[in-house]
Amino acid sequence: MNHEPILHGSAADADQGLDVALRPRGFEEFIGQANLVENLRVFISAARAREEPLDHVLLSGLPGLGKTSLAHIIAREMQGSCRATSGPALVRPADLAGILTNLGAGDVLFIDEIHRLPPTVEEVLYSAMEDFEIDILIDTGPSARSVKVPLQRFTLVGATTREGQLSAAFRSRFGLSEKLRPYGSADLAEIVRRSAERLSVEIDEDATHSIASRARGTPRVANRLVKRMRDFAQVLGEGRITTPVAADGLARLGLDTNGFDESDRRLLLALHRAGQPLGLKGLAVAIGEEEQTVEDVVEPFLLTQGWILRTSRGRCLTERGIGWATTAEPVDPPSGQLF
Repeated sequence: MNHEPILHGSAADADQGLDVALRPRGFEEFIGQANLVENLRVFISAARAREEPLDHVLLSGLPGLGKTSLAHIIAREMQGSCRATSGPALVRPADLAGILTNLGAGDVLFIDEIHRLPPTVEEVLYSAMEDFEIDILIDTGPSARSVKVPLQRFTLVGATTREGQLSAAFRSRFGLSEKLRPYGSADLAEIVRRSAERLSVEIDEDATHSIASRARGTPRVANRLVKRMRDFAQVLGEGRITTPVAADGLARLGLDTNGFDESDRRLLLALHRAGQPLGLKGLAVAIGEEEQTVEDVVEPFLLTQGWILRTSRGRCLTERGIGWATTAEPVDPPSGQLF
């Protein structure tokens, strides 16, 4: 069973164009993460006053919180261009060398999922980040030789959802390290209002808060919900996202008042039925999801909102989770259910 894509923080191909259109274009449009944004404003102003590139930046946090948006804003504020790639796309050192040698002075290289860089590619970055030069191997065999190629002074912005998987040597080369946190309801409501305005659809205030409360603390999820509610309003309503349209649309997507979808409810009820902590593998089988989906998509929301705990013995319900599971309606177990 695949987790509902609309609640996944990772970018989906179908919505890439609209996600870019809804992306904030400057710090003045970036909602939330106030301390982080203010720090970046100061660091960028200081770097520009010294006519130097900004120190390399490491942004960590769950998917969909704005790491890519911040990378593009940093490039714009530094009056440079942003070249974006991802860790899995850089298979060989030559892939990275080709990008680095084409960067201009003050440009930003944004590497998403930087924790997935192969070690050989990561080692090339060391000299590029510190000395702004790379070693390129020419020829092969006995005639092989290494040539140092100078680079323009650039800023590397790395984004990761798993900072702990970066080596200490790699992390230490970032002058700035910032962590993005899940968003509060007020910030998400403002994001919903702004996105509805950019999509040229009217939205009621109650509908705004209903959507925000189900966005799992993630702007990308909030934007996707607005787009889906726009569809419901266009086809089933009168083109306006009213409170009844939002309530009906969210129910059709399987989202309850707590923001739970079917996988969330299955996980909570599986832990309640087990009556003891469950490991990741057993829990994944119990709810019919892949282990990585449980760890990266389902768990983070339930952990940050205080519904479950992750202990040395496994996952277990908090008192809040027990209270919900005790009164919740049963959910039909998927095939392969353990309990």
